[in-house]
Amino acid sequence: MDVTEASDECAAVLETIDDAVICDRSFLEDLLVGVVGRSHVLVEDVPGTGKTLTARSVATALGLSFSRIQFTPDLLPADVTGTHVFNERERAFEFSAGPIFANIVLADEINRAPPKTQAALLEAMEEGQVTVDGETRALPDPFFVIATQNPVEQEGTFPLPEAQVDRFLVKTSMGYPDAAGEVELLRRRADRETPSPTVEPVLDPERVDRLRQVPETVRVDEDLLEYVATLARETRTDGRVDVGVSPRGTQRLFEAARAYAVIVGREYVTPDDIKRVARPVLAHRLVLTPDATVNGVEKSRVIDDVLESVPVPTIELDA
Repeated sequence: MDVTEASDECAAVLETIDDAVICDRSFLEDLLVGVVGRSHVLVEDVPGTGKTLTARSVATALGLSFSRIQFTPDLLPADVTGTHVFNERERAFEFSAGPIFANIVLADEINRAPPKTQAALLEAMEEGQVTVDGETRALPDPFFVIATQNPVEQEGTFPLPEAQVDRFLVKTSMGYPDAAGEVELLRRRADRETPSPTVEPVLDPERVDRLRQVPETVRVDEDLLEYVATLARETRTDGRVDVGVSPRGTQRLFEAARAYAVIVGREYVTPDDIKRVARPVLAHRLVLTPDATVNGVEKSRVIDDVLESVPVPTIELDA
């Protein structure tokens, strides 16, 4: 699959989801960057915006299996990964797979689970496998986690460890629909006899796997490599930041820029591609100083300031 074909596939996926889910297209692009970039997405938003519907629609459009895990304070690692149960007929223990064994897993309200359960998900996200009773089992391929957390309800939550937050390629927000979108929601609610738009499969697991290989063919010029590295390094010297972007975060920005270039149908990365993905890829990796936190400094503002302060390289396109 070349870049043009991959871009057409991405456009078809976006169109079929956009017809069924009322949300900003840039949000869907962020999700697709996570899929194409072979990583995971964290969605922070208020309840009732349609996060579950969107995740299910993405799975359907990609032709992948889907599973939803409702994270709660009493959720155990075995509830996620699965466990061995005794088969009375065979008189032996056999493995019962947990909901993590799906192509796309919606980890709903992930920050409500205790750290031990979050750690079980961490191995799945990083290694594509889970270990149960000392036995390692591979997860379906492709494997993609869409995790949600609620920024409003703080009681009964556990903060995500930096190590886990760092595993998400993108952190994004669905946001509220615009006026026309909200009216359309009411129209669908009023006319229940008319079926709402549905999502049909556009791809299949094999084509998704081929799609995720395409970013490896995208060209990134030397000047842009230096630009990416400089952006990450600038976050570490900002006075409002206690912990800046790690080298892993630098690599994730590189990968996300290539994935976005594929989505828009370009065989090379431009500075605009990097700037487009910088905020959703980098902001959640920052740890602000106590003073910055008290003063209400937003992590996204720090990234915006860094983007403004670092000179943008000029690239020369092939004739």
